[in-house]
Amino acid sequence: MGISPYEMMKEQLEKAASIMRLERELLEVLKHPKRVIEVSIPIKMDDGSIKVFTGYRCQYNDFRGPFKGGIRFHPDVTKEEVIALAGWMTWKCAVIDIPFGGGKGGVICDPTGMSEGELERLTRRFTYALMPVLGPSMDIPAPDVFTGSKTMAWIMDTYSAFKGINQPGVVTGKSRSIGGSVGRREATGKGVAIVTSEYLRIKGESIEGKTVAVQGFGNVGSYAALYFHRMGAKVVGISDITGGIVNPSGINVPELIKYVEETKGVKGFPDAEDMPKKDDILYLDVDILVPAALEGAITELNVDHIRAKYISEGANGPTTPEADEILSKRGIDVIPDILANSGGVLVSYFEWVQANQGYFWDEEEVDRRMKKKLSRATEEVYRTSEKYNVDLRTGSYILALSRIQEVYRDRGLFP
Repeated sequence: MGISPYEMMKEQLEKAASIMRLERELLEVLKHPKRVIEVSIPIKMDDGSIKVFTGYRCQYNDFRGPFKGGIRFHPDVTKEEVIALAGWMTWKCAVIDIPFGGGKGGVICDPTGMSEGELERLTRRFTYALMPVLGPSMDIPAPDVFTGSKTMAWIMDTYSAFKGINQPGVVTGKSRSIGGSVGRREATGKGVAIVTSEYLRIKGESIEGKTVAVQGFGNVGSYAALYFHRMGAKVVGISDITGGIVNPSGINVPELIKYVEETKGVKGFPDAEDMPKKDDILYLDVDILVPAALEGAITELNVDHIRAKYISEGANGPTTPEADEILSKRGIDVIPDILANSGGVLVSYFEWVQANQGYFWDEEEVDRRMKKKLSRATEEVYRTSEKYNVDLRTGSYILALSRIQEVYRDRGLFP
């Protein structure tokens, strides 16, 4: 059995802490979540039966601000996974320097086999169970795997109904009609493309003409592929749960998005060839590989088959520490998840700010602020990595931990 996401996260944390000589007592605090809530969620199914689901919410650390992080609905959700993702969110918010801590939630269920009514009842009951620990200044959920703007609307409505006052700032990732921000839906995938392009610029290269392979074609992977395509890169391979496709001349990503909307998968796309195995997407000879599915995609068992020059992590935790070491020795730069896919939480922050102010920005303003913030974070991670002579992931952690340490020193530890 491979390393768990939580153990992976702690290993990455301890490596950076050792190099930067993080205060020992702070490291002990940061190795543990502040709290993990486990709840039972009984709901009435469409057939009249009662089914009880298990849900989790991890509030990892709030030194820098309210807990922030997505809620996923998936049959493989575990408590350890939720804790790890909340930890990664803590470092992610610090890397891009926004005033949030890290949180994450999940419900063990198979949303693909549930009706919209069942999902709504599940979401509202889960919200009710978490009511004491949610709030615009306490914990602000967002969409994740198999959740979206409609899920967030149900959470906001349930929370607002119990509080007796409209609270659009309690979640992000909402539709614009109820206080969402322009640009939020595409922010994570778009951010992957922006960060990758900016990193190449720092290295003296251009994104234009670079070949790209994307593992995963959900919200993150599809928008990452779309924006790489718009930037002039050539997306030559894409995979999802249905299979993988390849076209050395470049895939028409806008047409593929339309195709997937109709067929629910990339397999059989007329303008590309189906791959024998969908996991072969990881082994294409490309400039940039974007693992944008779930964690643990690149391990010591398959890392030797990786041929990309750069890896930009659209998913959280797609590369194990053992694989990281091997990639680093081979000179393959890994743009880590806590930087590469931080565009989502960044625009979530913008949405939270706008909702709390009751004043909303136009698309140009969101885009300008997003590019500025992500460009600065990429530059800071690169400079930190150079200063400590470490890989980009360790540099990202050092940058994040230095910011958390500064807050820790100023605030102290209660009591």
